[in-house]
Amino acid sequence: MKKLENKIMLITYSDSMGKDIPQLHKILKEQIGGAVGGVHLLPFFPSSGDRGFAPMTYREVDPAFGSWEDVEALSKDYYLMADYMINHISAQSEYYKDFLEKKDGSEYKDLFLRYKDFWEGGEPTDHQVDLIYKRKPRAPYVDARFADGTQEKVWCTFGEEQIDINCPSETGKKFLRENLEGLARHGIAIVRLDAFAYATKKADTNCFFVEPEVWELLEETAGIMKPFGVTILPEIHEHYSMQMKIAEKDYYVYDFALPMLLLNALYYGNSQYLKHWLEICPRKQFTTLDTHDGIGVVDVKDLLPDEEIERTKEDIFQFGANVKKVYNTAKYNNLDIYQVNCTYYSALGDDDAAYLVARTVQFFAPGIPQVYYVGMLAGKNDIELLEKTKEGRNINRHYYTEEEVRQEVQRPVVKKLLELMKFRNTCPAFDGSFELLPCGENQLHIRRQKGEEAAELRVDFAKKSYQVFAGKAGALELVDENNV
Repeated sequence: MKKLENKIMLITYSDSMGKDIPQLHKILKEQIGGAVGGVHLLPFFPSSGDRGFAPMTYREVDPAFGSWEDVEALSKDYYLMADYMINHISAQSEYYKDFLEKKDGSEYKDLFLRYKDFWEGGEPTDHQVDLIYKRKPRAPYVDARFADGTQEKVWCTFGEEQIDINCPSETGKKFLRENLEGLARHGIAIVRLDAFAYATKKADTNCFFVEPEVWELLEETAGIMKPFGVTILPEIHEHYSMQMKIAEKDYYVYDFALPMLLLNALYYGNSQYLKHWLEICPRKQFTTLDTHDGIGVVDVKDLLPDEEIERTKEDIFQFGANVKKVYNTAKYNNLDIYQVNCTYYSALGDDDAAYLVARTVQFFAPGIPQVYYVGMLAGKNDIELLEKTKEGRNINRHYYTEEEVRQEVQRPVVKKLLELMKFRNTCPAFDGSFELLPCGENQLHIRRQKGEEAAELRVDFAKKSYQVFAGKAGALELVDENNV
């Protein structure tokens, strides 16, 4: 089973490139080749909602996607990342059902956060509710209705199919260990801790990234995985300072700021904010431009001035292709003010030149690049799927058949992107240092170097053009360009 490598990781659902894991594996080997070194296989467990993010169990692979044998086969060719929803489990899980059936007689009675135990007096005050960093306009709970006819409130941060877990309880600790060890034994190289910051809760706080509890949970998780050589990656969408804090403790983090900073640079031909972030960002990170969710806005607070954030967000709807504000409203089951739903290619107006600039900058930035499957195929907004489902996030979740992938990889923009990905995976310079070189305010000049091997990127954001040089330091040769 492969372990983490400094090679590009593809993010995909099990049924987004082909109908299941075996077909995905076949497509990657036959049509994508060396462009991808790792795969983040989005939740592939039996689930009751949120496209896999309401898992009923971690012991099984959803039969619609394949089997553990298929997952393990994939892990022999690509290092794998799997999600662990550390904050919650499905309302349809055997654990929650047992709790509803037996109440205080259930072995899982302490696995869930019961309001009667969490809050003094059994209910939060208005002030305590206001403090909570929440996704709902009220206290985060559902009514648990027990077989004996009684009911009580249990903590529920997200959808009603996602019941929060009481991580500090002994039952919660046992649950964490058993599930993480199970994933490690099936060839998983990295575990992504989904909704990690929500998993630490304490009365009279915002119940989000609560210190020191958050560090205790990270240490506990890392300790479980250490004997297996498995890496953990906490997932947090919030102020970049949280990522910096985690990175200071030598954990991997996400760079969720890069997408908006690159849009800002490409929209307005000014690289000053992007260059500042590249100077200070963590080096031990995974970079993104696109994911299964939207383009993050909250992540660039204080990296872009407030007026620049608002300007860039608004201009996604102006410069982007087939993206409208209404797609981020209740009409499309989407009230997430922290993200804009749009493919990255369409956010750049389906412009090949601008898109290739963005990806090339990502590949030269500090960290290991992640490329979402729609992004790898330079996918446009899927308005048909959006309208069919009335789900805002489905604009960026197209289902590709094997034949569609075969057609898409023949497009010039995709061909060039795959070549750039192969270059990023094979050039030794990316295992070395990162340096920003002096250049104009509408330009970017990066050097990566390890020993005598070097690679340089020169970008002109005003012209939406780039040049890539590589070879022995002091004698670099042009290997790729996109001059407009």
